[in-house]
Amino acid sequence: MVPDWFVPGAAAAEFWTAERCFITELLNTSASPEVSLAIARVEPGVTTQLHCLAGVVERYVVRRGRGVLEVDGRRQPLMAGDQALIAAGAAQRITNDGSEELEFYCVCTPRFTPDCYVNLEDEGNETN
Repeated sequence: MVPDWFVPGAAAAEFWTAERCFITELLNTSASPEVSLAIARVEPGVTTQLHCLAGVVERYVVRRGRGVLEVDGRRQPLMAGDQALIAAGAAQRITNDGSEELEFYCVCTPRFTPDCYVNLEDEGNETN
């Protein structure tokens, strides 16, 4: 019998999102509602969609590359090893201003679900 604390591994396939980046979900299951973990990949020259996560705090940990993160209108350069804590409901997007792909871990608490994602560009808030 499999213990209730065990979550079997699945082939984590990368997928393209309307946010203009690639995502690989490493941990996102109803068995662990308190957290999710993904890797985001942004191609050079791309700025992700302006959005917020309703009721979800997001943390970025940059794996490789560099970029400029914008949170509630404030911009901060990020490079490998840097981290960012993005409050629930904060308007956010990131630009890959480097020549290589930008990759970062996305840790969400509670876990990310599609219904928490709010596209702020559709609301006419595009400022880039």
